[in-house]
Amino acid sequence: MSVNSRLEAGSGGTTSNSGNEKSGLKKIVAASMVGTVVEWYEFFLYATAASLVFGKVFFPNAGSELDGILAAFLTYAVGFLARPLGGIVFGQIGDRLGRKHTLQVTIVLVGVATFLMGCLPGFDTIGYWAPALLIALRFIQGFAVGGEWGGAVLLVAEHSPDTSRGFWSSWPQAAVPVGNLLATLVLLTMSWILPAEQFMSWGWRVAFWLSAVIVVIGYYIRTHVNEAPIFLEARAQVEAEQSISYGVTEVIRKYPRGIVSAMGLRFAENILYYIIVSFSIVYLVTVHAYDTSQLLLALLLAHVVHFLVIPQVGRLSDRVGRRPVYLAGAILGATWALFAFPMFDTQNPVLIILAITLGLCFHALMYAGQPAIMAELFPTRMRYSGVSLGYQVTSILAGSMAPIIAVALLKEYNSWVPVAIYLAGACAITVVAVLTLTETKGISLRELDAVDARKHGLAPAVTSP
Repeated sequence: MSVNSRLEAGSGGTTSNSGNEKSGLKKIVAASMVGTVVEWYEFFLYATAASLVFGKVFFPNAGSELDGILAAFLTYAVGFLARPLGGIVFGQIGDRLGRKHTLQVTIVLVGVATFLMGCLPGFDTIGYWAPALLIALRFIQGFAVGGEWGGAVLLVAEHSPDTSRGFWSSWPQAAVPVGNLLATLVLLTMSWILPAEQFMSWGWRVAFWLSAVIVVIGYYIRTHVNEAPIFLEARAQVEAEQSISYGVTEVIRKYPRGIVSAMGLRFAENILYYIIVSFSIVYLVTVHAYDTSQLLLALLLAHVVHFLVIPQVGRLSDRVGRRPVYLAGAILGATWALFAFPMFDTQNPVLIILAITLGLCFHALMYAGQPAIMAELFPTRMRYSGVSLGYQVTSILAGSMAPIIAVALLKEYNSWVPVAIYLAGACAITVVAVLTLTETKGISLRELDAVDARKHGLAPAVTSP
């Protein structure tokens, strides 16, 4: 089923919007998805390359193979450290100037940084300049991605009907496995057609260079979207009433609980994902010397399933509620490592694919509903800043550290059991966060803005006709 037909199927019966409005919403979703595919193709390309290539190319003197991978993952973590800064800067810009223009800037930044990564000489050619330049480009890449997610999901969430916001806003999330799938597919193709020596020498660079093509496509599509009426109303309110504040400082002061809730929701989801897509590669390659091509193929198939599942979970969150779906994901995620690593140890390709796929399905139960839940935590005038801050700051403690902690635990204990305990602890934190949430399924974003106005003594926004 095509993307458009699946979108049509998900929207039936949920809104009284006209055909033109539905068509416009589909264009918004498509623009958000294409740009997100581009951004995350490049971001996850780095994650896969860090697992397979960068340790040898940029850190050949690190010692053991695991030491080289740890060094590469530390540069990977730099991108996560930059993401909150990007979230703060672009969140402020996005709340003031709009989601559309912010997204155009982020896609160009991440594209240029990724292309230049493919041009970097290795350690053997320019010495320590190689990892230094890699770190600098990684910082720029992470800075841009830090502003990307909030804008992409809010562009859709703020255009969506209240009764189907979970479904529509899950599509940018579904674009993430598509980006990862494309990155995996390119690396898999290069590893198939090239001898190992050529792949390590220059083959991996092709995947980074290809980013230039898809960046141009994504940028073009993003020039043809409009801001949501509710954002234009909120911006007009801020401009008309000078006492109204917005942005990072204001959201920290007025909605600290929303930020903490967003961080708690993000914690287990982010750790689970990077354990699955990054540490699983390390475990299978270093412990079992598993064939790289077969492993990339397993990830590719799992990403396809992940893409298909996410919108269905988003629609489920509209029907049964945000909390029960998210809670199921956190609880199931805590169990994943207990059966996945024994399945990896069999070295059976079918069981490996099944383990990775199940993990990503558990992840989807949390990931699909995030845009709707987080959008419903904040009023429009500071929503970009709020969701970006909660989402991206957590990435430092969660996603950036997960592969590093997991590799360190494997190196220290020579066992996957400590990794399973670490993952279960992360899921427990998210379970608590979900249980403290108020159910927001079907809530009106305009009503949230009205409550915010009454609470802080502001004049209500003027609704567009």
